[in-house]
Amino acid sequence: MSTPSGLPAPLSFEEDTSTRRKKGVHRPVYAPVFSHGGHRHGPPGKVHLLVNPYSGRKKGREVGQRVKAQLEERGVEVSITHSAYSGHLVTLASALMVEDGDVIVAVGGDGTLCEVISGRMLLNPSTRQRFAVIPAGTGNSQANDLKLTSVDVAVEAILTGQVQALDLAKVELTEGLPGQEGERIVRYSHNLVTWGLGVDSNIQAEKMRWLGPMRYDVGILLAILANRKRRATLTIDDRTTTDDFTLFLVQNSQTGGSLLPLAPGASLDDGEMDIGVLKRMKRTAVLKAFGMLKSEGRHVFHPRVDYHRFTSLSIETETATAINVDGENLGSTPLHMEVLKHAVDIVVPV
Repeated sequence: MSTPSGLPAPLSFEEDTSTRRKKGVHRPVYAPVFSHGGHRHGPPGKVHLLVNPYSGRKKGREVGQRVKAQLEERGVEVSITHSAYSGHLVTLASALMVEDGDVIVAVGGDGTLCEVISGRMLLNPSTRQRFAVIPAGTGNSQANDLKLTSVDVAVEAILTGQVQALDLAKVELTEGLPGQEGERIVRYSHNLVTWGLGVDSNIQAEKMRWLGPMRYDVGILLAILANRKRRATLTIDDRTTTDDFTLFLVQNSQTGGSLLPLAPGASLDDGEMDIGVLKRMKRTAVLKAFGMLKSEGRHVFHPRVDYHRFTSLSIETETATAINVDGENLGSTPLHMEVLKHAVDIVVPV
């Protein structure tokens, strides 16, 4: 793989030769989701449920009530709070009175968990807090990596599971999409940050929520066909380049969108985040790269894709361009990220 001038040398992947060759290559050897061991936790002192009622085709409220009943049947004290608008959970989470041994639970998708974690981190970034997620969104990428395959599995993990350290990225960006920019804001990302074609596709997908998870595939296809030119200055750990790019896939977890295998090398607790840099391509090359991506992450072998790890990253553009954080189209460039190793704890099944 070639390297844009100024950036570190890209990482390389081994091929898993036990798999069938597709798109000309084997499946890459994936990193472990967690690189460090976890530990069992005792019964929670109290569970704080923070519910996005609009998640999962507006079934979040129903799921939240079901989880509350299941926990109370097992003798756990539960408080439940529902958001009223996008971003509301940041405020609601920061207002919680949390004691040692409590678990803060996001009921929704990746964006819901981002808001909940961000609210607590903005309030007290120096205290290691314990979170859990009930998969009630459309994509549920983080839940997928955590092996939270259902609501029931997630509830049992809160009661009898184990705790793993989770890295976060402190993300500074401008609030609002291009043309609607506001003040600078901070969010704490647990999952992914996307720039370029991926955000274009997500904006298209949000207009087709009635399609469910399929909307991500349709959005990507429309964005590929548009094939906009995107120029940016990318800085990875103080190494900088300015070039034309197709897409930046910045990942803490391995999956994103409709469970696409975006970052086969990512671990949730290794103290770094991963970025797939898709350089400027023609439509046919982009289509091939996305075909390889959907085929178990084989895009890491595409000649126009470079893969890096970092602890700090910046994206700057001449005019504001859109940024997606944990599945939500939150804001615009300029963007700066810092990885916070083992910033919080996350509850997972045994």
